Amino acid sequence: MSETSKEQELAIIAGEVAPCVRCKLSTTRTQTVFGEGNPNAEVMFIGEGPGKQEDLTGRPFVGKAGELLTRIIERGMGVPRDSVYIANVTKCRPTVDLKFEKDRPPEEDEVIACSPFLLRQISIIQPKVIITLGNPSTRFILRTKEGITKLRGHWGDFHGIPVMPTYHPSYVIRNGGENSPLKRDVWEDIKKVLERLDWKRPG
Repeated sequence: MSETSKEQELAIIAGEVAPCVRCKLSTTRTQTVFGEGNPNAEVMFIGEGPGKQEDLTGRPFVGKAGELLTRIIERGMGVPRDSVYIANVTKCRPTVDLKFEKDRPPEEDEVIACSPFLLRQISIIQPKVIITLGNPSTRFILRTKEGITKLRGHWGDFHGIPVMPTYHPSYVIRNGGENSPLKRDVWEDIKKVLERLDWKRPG
């Protein structure tokens, strides 16, 4: 599939996502957050769901967690953020009691309703590696109930695509941020991805 046709296919799905009312999250969102990046990306990052800033902007990973993810991509992997693809399992912001105040992981019915969009994104992009960020995306992609602490750093498989689970940037921030030992763990996981792709590490 050419880059243009990939863009067109993704645009069609984004058009389906925008008015979606498949689950209760549609009742509180400001807007949907489809995903963004290179349709021909070799690496696809998958998180759980949009947060406050994402809901306001319509873009994935643009809050504090997004800033950390961008540093991981640009400084750690040595590529521009827009050369990878970034998406979430759910396209609307999940909040506690749907009060739109405190974020929470998506619930099973929300994942069931929304995940077909993500599966179509993966099918079109066909990345060489998927990096799952945190429990919800890892459990969905790898069809497991195991936690991220046990799974991170170990290769999994999604229909022939290698999967590297690692911690969600927001989890790293909540547990020490820049000085967190978890940040080192994430870097070790990213190094395995670079080696798998035979990408040269920066500096």
